[in-house]
Amino acid sequence: MAHLFEPITLRGVTLRNRIGVSPMCQYSCEDQDGMATDWHLVHLGARALGGAGLIIAEATAVEARGRISPHDLGIWSDAHIAPIARAVTFAKAHGAVMGIQLAHAGRKASAPRAWNALFTEKRVTVEQGGWQPVGASALPFTDGFWTPHALTLDEIDGVVESFVAAARRSAEAGFDVVEIHAAHGYLLHSFYSPLANHRDDAYGGSFENRVRLTRRVAQAVRAVWDKPLFVRLSCSDWTDEGWTSDDSVALARLLKEDGVDVIDCSTGGNIAGVKIPLEPGYQVRFAEAVRHGAEIATAAVGLITTPAQADAIVREEKADIVLLAREMLRDPHWALHAAQDLGQTVTPPSQYARGFA
Repeated sequence: MAHLFEPITLRGVTLRNRIGVSPMCQYSCEDQDGMATDWHLVHLGARALGGAGLIIAEATAVEARGRISPHDLGIWSDAHIAPIARAVTFAKAHGAVMGIQLAHAGRKASAPRAWNALFTEKRVTVEQGGWQPVGASALPFTDGFWTPHALTLDEIDGVVESFVAAARRSAEAGFDVVEIHAAHGYLLHSFYSPLANHRDDAYGGSFENRVRLTRRVAQAVRAVWDKPLFVRLSCSDWTDEGWTSDDSVALARLLKEDGVDVIDCSTGGNIAGVKIPLEPGYQVRFAEAVRHGAEIATAAVGLITTPAQADAIVREEKADIVLLAREMLRDPHWALHAAQDLGQTVTPPSQYARGFA
């Protein structure tokens, strides 16, 4: 029976344990240029020193217009490679596998960074350094957000190529895992959810058409990326009219055929105002459903805080990897503390050994 501290190997890449740092936006790029800074080096490096097996860098825009905010990390040009490679090199030297989440914010782009907005303004204007977002259809996320430009077929082809170019740059930067962000109401999610996609062409209407862009991106990235490939899905829109758990299982089966190795199972983010039953592990059931329904490895996320809770998720075969977000902000050494609590042996960095004796 697998457990939280048992290594897992995916396409020849071995995670020292099944604890991952979930991608978390830091909104810390200077000059609105998408370049990684010392903040990213320290933020990501600290979690490697803390014992996590996998660290996934924040949503990293494949196009400048695909940033959530003007301060987001980017990888839309070769100039972005060297700055983020510093953090990748450091984290890998201390035992972590480094992943990157390739993202396009779609209709939720050009928004203020989280701590600015709370939330008097929902969008950054052109005069403030913002831009016109794009989406599946010309439907804003909610009142106050930009109304996106609906992508043309040629523009959709360009988005796919942007993901491919970003995957190539990720390899040059030294990453060992790529995660395609297809959740939280961002571009790919807005295509597969019927709530945000009102198209009447090959990318709208039927389930097959609505998932077409997510599949195209996965297939195209797999063609240039020979290491583990994750896809983050929002496995429920939390409304009867939207995307469902059963839809996620069906899409996961297709993505497995496309060469995807792990489905990172999150939820929500596509519709404002829905009620989500926030409780410990509230999204784990989606990871379990996809894991068994599509027979593919999954990652579980969402209010997972204690070592016993995370260990049980793996032991009970609800997911193969556990990703933590806020808990990793509170305690960068969560994995080392979890090992102590669970009676597992791990070796902290020599510089920190006295603290874990």
